[in-house]
Amino acid sequence: MSTAAASAARPGEVLADLLPASRVRDVALVLGGAALTGLAAQIAVPVPGSPVPVTGQTFAALLVGTSLGARRGVSALVVYALAGLAGVPWFAGGASGISVSFGYILGMILASAAVGALARRGADRSVWRTAGAMLVGEAIIYAVGVPYLAYAADLSFSTAIAVGLTPFLIGDAVKAALAMGLLPTAWKFAGR
Repeated sequence: MSTAAASAARPGEVLADLLPASRVRDVALVLGGAALTGLAAQIAVPVPGSPVPVTGQTFAALLVGTSLGARRGVSALVVYALAGLAGVPWFAGGASGISVSFGYILGMILASAAVGALARRGADRSVWRTAGAMLVGEAIIYAVGVPYLAYAADLSFSTAIAVGLTPFLIGDAVKAALAMGLLPTAWKFAGR
């Protein structure tokens, strides 16, 4: 991290903390994080043989958690999940309600807490630390999503891995690379 960025941020801050503090700010950030995740979920590409599409929602969920911090990130993802359960058509491909892929959404809530906590420790301020935070987040999403998929779709665990994890690894590497460039760059701009 550059000296300018270091002086702009106090230890324990996330990017959202650089905005003037208020309850209105926090509510706007939470609602904005939920909306960003819902919009990113509309970027959905079907994967042949899998009931789970490649989407932008995992990338958005990890960015939300990292940039807002654990508390606001979890709040944003809970709002996203509850609104989708209530019928807002903003899950992958305009879906709502519970599906076989709902476990990934639950995993995103937990992942946003983890990456938000890591960001408070500076994990979003350098390329390699950001990569580590994104890998932790992705691992949490799969740790919840794949077993849920196996249960909900009545698949063996090995089949759930084959259709709910393996086809997504390359896309997740691309998403991590995007975050590795985006988050440390945002901190550099914040320092100016």
